[in-house]
Amino acid sequence: MCSILGLFDLRAGADLRPLRPLALSLSARQRHRGPDWSGVHAEPRAILVHERLAIVDPSGGSQPLRSADGELALAVNGEIYNHRELEQRLAQPYEFQTKSDCEVVNALYREGLEPGELLGRLNGIFAFALWDSARGRYLIARDPIGVCPLYWGHDADGRLWVASEMKALARLCDDVAPFPPGHYYDSEVGAPVKYYQRPWRDYDAVRGVEVSRQELREAFERAVHRQMMSDVPYGVLLSGGLDSSLVAACAARFARRRIEEDDQSEAWWPRLHSFAIGLDGSPDLAAAEVAAQALGTVHHGFTYTFEEGLDALPDVIAHIETYDVTTIRASTPMFLLARRIKAMGVKMVLSGEGSDEIFGGYLYFHKAPNAREFHEELVRKLDALHSYDCLRANKSMMAWGVEPRVPFLDVEFMEVAMRMDAQAKMVDKAAGKIEKSVLREAFEGYLPDSILWRQKEQFSDGVGYGWIDGLKAHAEAQVSDRDLAAAAVRFPINTPQTKEAYYYRSIFERHFPGEACANTVPGGKSIACSSPAAIAWDAAFANAADPSGRAVAGVHQAALA
Repeated sequence: MCSILGLFDLRAGADLRPLRPLALSLSARQRHRGPDWSGVHAEPRAILVHERLAIVDPSGGSQPLRSADGELALAVNGEIYNHRELEQRLAQPYEFQTKSDCEVVNALYREGLEPGELLGRLNGIFAFALWDSARGRYLIARDPIGVCPLYWGHDADGRLWVASEMKALARLCDDVAPFPPGHYYDSEVGAPVKYYQRPWRDYDAVRGVEVSRQELREAFERAVHRQMMSDVPYGVLLSGGLDSSLVAACAARFARRRIEEDDQSEAWWPRLHSFAIGLDGSPDLAAAEVAAQALGTVHHGFTYTFEEGLDALPDVIAHIETYDVTTIRASTPMFLLARRIKAMGVKMVLSGEGSDEIFGGYLYFHKAPNAREFHEELVRKLDALHSYDCLRANKSMMAWGVEPRVPFLDVEFMEVAMRMDAQAKMVDKAAGKIEKSVLREAFEGYLPDSILWRQKEQFSDGVGYGWIDGLKAHAEAQVSDRDLAAAAVRFPINTPQTKEAYYYRSIFERHFPGEACANTVPGGKSIACSSPAAIAWDAAFANAADPSGRAVAGVHQAALA
């Protein structure tokens, strides 16, 4: 995973060569994402800049990726997990220039596929810009869920810019905005086109559909196996919660064989390393030790102090580019953990994001009135992931050049898990079924019961309850009652409702001024990470809205009073 920056201007007679130094300086603001090498492709109508984090083909996969005839230039942030299968099924020979997994995008483009068909064949996480000099055409695309960040906007002269992070464009493009996940922009069409549209989005398409526990388990194992593709040292994030523990359990089964060679040779780094972080005495650190011992990973549990977390907040907000309270709470320990991981020479980690959105793992799902509303909330949560958990995991880890991969959001696995009737995912207290019971049952025997059946802890809770309580107390001391009362004047967009939110917003504004930047962050009330729509599930939610999982009184074992 890396960063990209692109500049396109197809006006007759345009000369972009004087803009090369500007493009390089803007791309340098993202270099934390790709510290290994920088590459540039510049010609009169387009400039592409790439900052590389070398994971696959470290010695030969530098970008932008060019076709043999020089007509195509491709800059990609991401991984194409099924690249070998796609290469084997090409309808015509293609002269690959590298062993990069991403070069298959150029090969598929040369097949003459329409953009939607091309993108529909990819199983991966990606944001890319492709330039076809022969046709004067460019194609911009983002993966189905938005695991990889991408922003776009226009400068004062109307030129189109794209970049992996908003910081590269925020002071250049007054209309900077996230590029929509699951979409592409073809310059020959001139408008974003949604290519990722699945039948399972409609509850009527999945009602009554059964998926066996075996099918679910095997699909997830394939996803983890596929995403272990790496030519550099890697590990797993292990909080001791269900999701990260399942990722680790599956990875441990495959770690000794080299995925890139069809498991026919010994892995270059056969021992699986796992990583956790928390305040001293945190629930996650204790649970992670139990899981790691059972799985036999080389485990590294790190602690941080509240003061260290507080000191990091300005840098965290600058990197993750949001003022969302939940995201900042959870990003800070992840940011600190990424620095520790990078210091150990690890460049890629597998993580558990996406499971709660697929299976209804957040505690407020206990209040879902029926399967239809449960399923519709899952779809809303998946649609919003690019603004929350995907943003957090990607940007807080990539701040230190560590790539996070998310097997639960593998497109093949989602096809299996999301076509299941949500009735099978619902909490049934009478039958003894807690959140995500269907997933837990699918992996009986893979983990100790204390981990397999551990209740949901949101990451910002699990690192230690003192973290959130301390943040609230600090914000109380920093923001006056008068400041909060006048918040709508200073922040008319998504006006902060609490002193903690006001404090984060003030830091965000220093880095990302203007209405366009403010509008990149979704608004609305939330209870334990719900969408605003789910507030209506319980009358008590409206008065207790807080993103902490402990806010769901009567559900979480450590519910807030």
